Amino acid sequence: MSVKTIMFDLDGTLLPMDQDIFIKEYFTGLAVKLAPYGYEPEKLIKAIYKGVYTMQTNDGSCTNEKAFWRFFTSVYGEKAAEHEPVFYDFYKNEFQQVAKSCGYNPKAKEIIELCKARGLRVVLATNPLFPSVATESRMRWAGLDKSDFEYFTVYENSSYCKPNPKYYYEILEKIGADPKECAMVGNDVTEDMVTRELGMQVFLLTDDLINKNNADISVYPNGSFDELKKWIEENT
Repeated sequence: MSVKTIMFDLDGTLLPMDQDIFIKEYFTGLAVKLAPYGYEPEKLIKAIYKGVYTMQTNDGSCTNEKAFWRFFTSVYGEKAAEHEPVFYDFYKNEFQQVAKSCGYNPKAKEIIELCKARGLRVVLATNPLFPSVATESRMRWAGLDKSDFEYFTVYENSSYCKPNPKYYYEILEKIGADPKECAMVGNDVTEDMVTRELGMQVFLLTDDLINKNNADISVYPNGSFDELKKWIEENT
């Protein structure tokens, strides 16, 4: 069955990056932004990490946004919710400096344009740990825009995270797609290639490969953007 919908990961896939450097720059900037509001940097970063874990283990009973803020206010008290606008201001402003820690590959835009030219449905399946304002920024860093995608996941509209298969099932349900007619393109063996278990086709982009368990990647179609282009042309 030919592919009609392609889901793309963002960080390390369409947006080149070293995840460790990105996270360091991101958390450092956020800590500086929130320090004037009484947030001690070390405690704040630990709370953010635990808040991320809370989203990663979300059971679907609420959005990731609600899961994060429920945890964050359990640490800092309900008054911390009043500082949510400060977080959003950070993403609109200081967060843009984090783009310097990321790369840029014009072939990412070319691949998306190829998919649209072939009449494919294109979805951005980025791990929904960020608010929309931050995800839209990262799209722009990659030379893309939210209009390039039929649907994209953020912490406001998602109730699960990668590599939970329910994260992908949630997308499939929302866009009304058959997994047998879908493919996932990503750079993380654990988080992205799990979609094969759903009956989806996969392509592992190896430019910024993440393979924490040293899995045999030869079992997946894989390679650079050039190999991905050929794969799309052969399978859609």
